[in-house]
Amino acid sequence: MPRALPPPVLPQRVHIIGSGLIGTSLAMALVRAGLVVSVADASPTNEALASDLSGARIGAGDPVDLVVVATPPDVTADVVTHALATWPNAVVTDVASVKEIVRAELDAKEVPGRERYVGGHPMAGREKSGAIAARIDLFEGRPWVISRTETTDPDGVALVRGIAEAAGAVVRLLSPTEHDAAVAAVSHVPQIAASLVAARLADLPEDAVGLSGTGVRDVTRIAGSDPVLWTQILTGNAGAVAAVLKALAADLGQIVDALDSLAAATTPDGQIEAPGARAVLARTIAAGNTGQARIPGKHGAAPAAYAVVTVLIPDEPGQLGRLFQDVGDAGINLEELNLEHNLGQPYGQLELSVLPAVAADLTDWLTARGWRVHD
Repeated sequence: MPRALPPPVLPQRVHIIGSGLIGTSLAMALVRAGLVVSVADASPTNEALASDLSGARIGAGDPVDLVVVATPPDVTADVVTHALATWPNAVVTDVASVKEIVRAELDAKEVPGRERYVGGHPMAGREKSGAIAARIDLFEGRPWVISRTETTDPDGVALVRGIAEAAGAVVRLLSPTEHDAAVAAVSHVPQIAASLVAARLADLPEDAVGLSGTGVRDVTRIAGSDPVLWTQILTGNAGAVAAVLKALAADLGQIVDALDSLAAATTPDGQIEAPGARAVLARTIAAGNTGQARIPGKHGAAPAAYAVVTVLIPDEPGQLGRLFQDVGDAGINLEELNLEHNLGQPYGQLELSVLPAVAADLTDWLTARGWRVHD
């Protein structure tokens, strides 16, 4: 597979089929970039809403340079096939989160014009779905995978790169097989893990669930995703996901064995004798440290270590705005933030992540303005 990406080319006319979160967000971004954009959807209501929100036209004009298929994964190949036939002079791409199954179906059916199909996958999304959840900045700084094969038209790759970069994304090139293996590890298995952890909460007593803090919220954040959509995604990438889960299950089995050993190894004097068990636990946590440190940081750059300044903030209208104004007046950039509400208390803890060199200055600045702060 060619590894070099051709220079980006911006198409003049783009038609987007599918008016959900991704399709509508892309329409917004491309209209902002000055392209002539049209949208279509099986639901007239969704189609009209996407048009209202983005400023795109309803229905494809003629000619069309690029067709973007933003439909559910289980119908993507069929819609791509139809688009290739309907617009014989256009490049066709998609945004499905599985790539090999789409390419395999086109090849198996020997779909005419399939060299004009360029697989695409913007690695962006939200827990919410539908046109109403669309955001014009959804793709800013996010990876957008272009999945090409030996027969893919390079001119088509240039057009897809053009819209991805116009939307603010960072283009990456992978084969269909490489893509599906990668997303199994970084997207699909995390979804399953989050859902499994969240499912453990369903039958807990209210007093137990009430103890939930940032840890469980972080782990289960994506557990509110659409079950139908994720069933389609996991079905389309079943082999790659199963391979990652089998390795994960083996590691989990070692953890269970170690914990069982520790639970059963208490001596009469209260000591716990389970040689090797603690090493399994420590190695697991340490391996997690190593993997977590590889996750790209802000804007895709190398991970950065931030200092956290924690502010106790009253749970009252206007307090967040006042705090952000004070931070802005200090001339300090916020890298990340997290708000945690304290159980039964009329205030929350707002964790402000900043560069370590400015943490002490921010603490002094906010303290001088009456905030309760610790770093």
